[in-house]
Amino acid sequence: MKPYKTESGKTLVTLIPGDGIGVEVTAATKKIIEATGAAIEWEEREAGASVFKKGIPSGVTPDTIESIGKTRIALKGPLETPVGYGEKSANVTLRKLFETYGNLRPVREIPGVPTPYSGRGIDLIVVRENVEDLYAGIEHMQTPGVAQCLKLISRKGCEKIVRLAFEVARAEGRKKVHCATKANIMKLTEGMLKRTFEEVAREYGDIEAIHIIIDNCAHQLVKLPEQFEVIVTTNMNGDIISDLTSALVGGLGFAPSANVGNEVAIFEAVHGSAPKYAGKNIINPTAMILSGAMMLRYLTLFKEAAMIENAVVATLEEGKTMPRDVVGDAKAASTTAYTDAIIANFGKVPSRARARDYKPIRMPEIDKRPDFVRPTARRVVGVDVFIESALSPDEIGKGVTALMEGTPLLLKMVASRGTKVYPAMGAITDTVDQFRCRLMMRDTAGGLKDDVIISVLQKIGAHHRWAHIEKLQEFDGNPGFTKAQGED
Repeated sequence: MKPYKTESGKTLVTLIPGDGIGVEVTAATKKIIEATGAAIEWEEREAGASVFKKGIPSGVTPDTIESIGKTRIALKGPLETPVGYGEKSANVTLRKLFETYGNLRPVREIPGVPTPYSGRGIDLIVVRENVEDLYAGIEHMQTPGVAQCLKLISRKGCEKIVRLAFEVARAEGRKKVHCATKANIMKLTEGMLKRTFEEVAREYGDIEAIHIIIDNCAHQLVKLPEQFEVIVTTNMNGDIISDLTSALVGGLGFAPSANVGNEVAIFEAVHGSAPKYAGKNIINPTAMILSGAMMLRYLTLFKEAAMIENAVVATLEEGKTMPRDVVGDAKAASTTAYTDAIIANFGKVPSRARARDYKPIRMPEIDKRPDFVRPTARRVVGVDVFIESALSPDEIGKGVTALMEGTPLLLKMVASRGTKVYPAMGAITDTVDQFRCRLMMRDTAGGLKDDVIISVLQKIGAHHRWAHIEKLQEFDGNPGFTKAQGED
């Protein structure tokens, strides 16, 4: 990523003040960055609630998109996603538009910010995949009583986020990376991240690579958080555990973040717009200030970034001018007074937590072709047909079995909510109005053709409503589908 330079030779940054308290925390951050003497110029643009109110459903104006496309870097305040109008979150829109596939969420114990974990030396970073998974937001009502959300995990996406995690570890001088997945249950989706991690780890022999189940990771983060240095994980898992890690060091008021890709990087505080505090000059701007420091490091302005981070920690360590998150409203300094105190502490080095030495992050260079994985052999061996029905599993099973007579397919089983309910296996399953009929080829020598699938759908459609189908595919002899609970 090459930042855009102005005629004066400064780096141009798109500045999005945001909603609610965003205006105050971005103003504080801008003031602090400018006080370092960093060669930065700003191009202010708009996104969020005010844009939704203009009738732009994405919450992002075309000139904001144009600006980020030009500058390639943005500093963004928190954005509101209004209820009742607008569509997708403006935050998610920006991440997806510019393929900022990696969300970096560092947390570090800060002297002067007391927590139950003070003195434990917590210092880790969550590297969260940022554009795939359930947050692709692809949902359907399959039946009146069953909703579906597609969990999309790509091999290319896994490759990018895993390599980014190892590169972040190297850039920050870290020696250990955990990959947190739910691969024990979701063997194809979450399992893809695990398999990719294990393959890529071989190229980073200087870094210890450890797989951990995500629920155990959450457990261990509460029990022994100091064991972690880098955690790489999928989108929703990362969203959850990164908020957990923030709580370990004082809360979202101290949680910076970066959304990075190969072309664009967007830096923002993790917390929301907190409209009830807007305009009162009482909000804690630390998360946004530290996000600004992350931005400077990304631009290889390491001296200025360290100046900010050391001054923030020194201010909190000395305890004279403190934000409301730490001392409460009665004793809290105003946002502006806290900002000025940080600037006054430029040049100070805290005694207990100095800024880490950083190197530039080498962003992964991944093959851009869409067909990132190319099997040498493939075939379709069956089809899952999802139907809507109020019949019993036995009635559905016998009926579909009869419909398949004379076709190349036979009914292997019927499942409800992932559990086989036909043929009956003696289990107690509370069925709903959606059933999955697994149809397999009688002769496995060849592959299932589309015209057969269409004719079978017509037969089933004459008796049942069907919602969608999934081809059951094999790639290089390996099944590309999982079995239902109880399926042999």
